[in-house]
Amino acid sequence: MRWFKYGTFLLILLLAVYAVSMYFVPEKKSYTFEKEVNYPVEKVFPQFNNLKNYTRWHSYFSENNNFSIDYFTPYEGQGSSLSYRDKKDEDNFGDLFIRYENPLKTLRYQLFEGENSTPYLIDLKFKNLQGKTHITWYIHTPKQPLLKRSLNLISEEDLAAQIDKSMKNLAGVLANKVDREKQRESLKFDSLIIEQQSGQLLLGINVSTKNEKNSLFKNIVMNHNKVFNYVKMDLGKKDDEYGEPLLITNADNFKDKEVSYYYGIPLSKRISVSDNNFSFRTVNPAKSYVIYYRGTYTGRIKAIQQLLSKAKEDGLRTGDLQQTFLEEPSDENSTVMKLSLPVF
Repeated sequence: MRWFKYGTFLLILLLAVYAVSMYFVPEKKSYTFEKEVNYPVEKVFPQFNNLKNYTRWHSYFSENNNFSIDYFTPYEGQGSSLSYRDKKDEDNFGDLFIRYENPLKTLRYQLFEGENSTPYLIDLKFKNLQGKTHITWYIHTPKQPLLKRSLNLISEEDLAAQIDKSMKNLAGVLANKVDREKQRESLKFDSLIIEQQSGQLLLGINVSTKNEKNSLFKNIVMNHNKVFNYVKMDLGKKDDEYGEPLLITNADNFKDKEVSYYYGIPLSKRISVSDNNFSFRTVNPAKSYVIYYRGTYTGRIKAIQQLLSKAKEDGLRTGDLQQTFLEEPSDENSTVMKLSLPVF
């Protein structure tokens, strides 16, 4: 009984010391960080107001491969949101919202952690500086009652380190994106050229579907999302760890009532894959006749016929046609792709 009294007294004493120490901790805190990115604001802002883009480079999300993330429409701008949950830590979950947007100038996020009903407020201000973007982060922690103020002891150094790491990731993403855009601008569309193509290792799925104007492209979009989500979400691959999606099919099956194709995404190496719907496929290096095409998806047929005609004229055997989507397939009336026909 005496030990119980001593234990109770000690517990009360510790609570009292804790309460007194928390009295000196602010009920909420604010931090300001200023960063600069070497890209114009029109390139930088979409990486913040599109939450799918945001989670690819922000270190809080990109470094945790156990996060399961659900995105909700609209996927960008004011009103967009996401929910995240750690598959290995049931106490680590939350919701992120974009509450306000002034395009190319300001954004306001609200971040709810766990069951906390009071959010973090994150305000961002963007300023264009001669081709560079100056970003000011204003982070406000939730107001906490006396006994929970220890949650506001988050270190400014830790926050600064997280933002620094995120900014480096963002710079890498933008570098890849801008480089691709510059390469795209230099392409000559609708001209037949010869390229020596390197080999690739693809991870994807085999598909058979009807060759009808609307249903074929819808089927491609559906399978693109399926493969992309598996590589990105389930396998946790970052932007610089995979290449542009590739559809492989028989070159002249556009005349058939049913089309069989393989849709895959290039990876740097083989990894363990638990889902039997997905398989690896190797594309060997080859000399190829190539046409860069931009237009409706059905309009590609004329370019394919041009490739086949050239190979026949030169007396060469042909391999499977490769359709590399240079822009994500989403609109049947506006596609950008590289059509490659290996020749022997």
